Amino acid sequence: QVQLVESGGGLVQPGGSLTLSCAASGSIFSIYNMGWYRQAPGKERDLVATIERAGTTYYVDSVKGRFTISRDNARNTVYLQMNSLKPEDTAVYYCNADIENSDYVSNDYWGQGTQVTVSS
Repeated sequence: QVQLVESGGGLVQPGGSLTLSCAASGSIFSIYNMGWYRQAPGKERDLVATIERAGTTYYVDSVKGRFTISRDNARNTVYLQMNSLKPEDTAVYYCNADIENSDYVSNDYWGQGTQVTVSS
């Protein structure tokens, strides 16, 4: 069984920084695309950033220059470094990964979510 476990959320003042982590565990053969999404109250879940296994990244315009996504393939972990945080970044952040398990079956997995609140 494969699962994603996130950590690193919390309360931060505007202009502050946070780093989110998401570790995949279980019977994993390979992890392909990994990414972060967020869902603000009353809104849909939206893409924030993605990273391919080889390291190619993509960011939505609203976080470009402020957020950095990275991954450690040896640790099956993806990170989201968030700088210059704004109140509009407040949301539950979800980790997502395309994982091929030890039976060579690929599925899309989600973490449980971690709350990020930007407020003074």
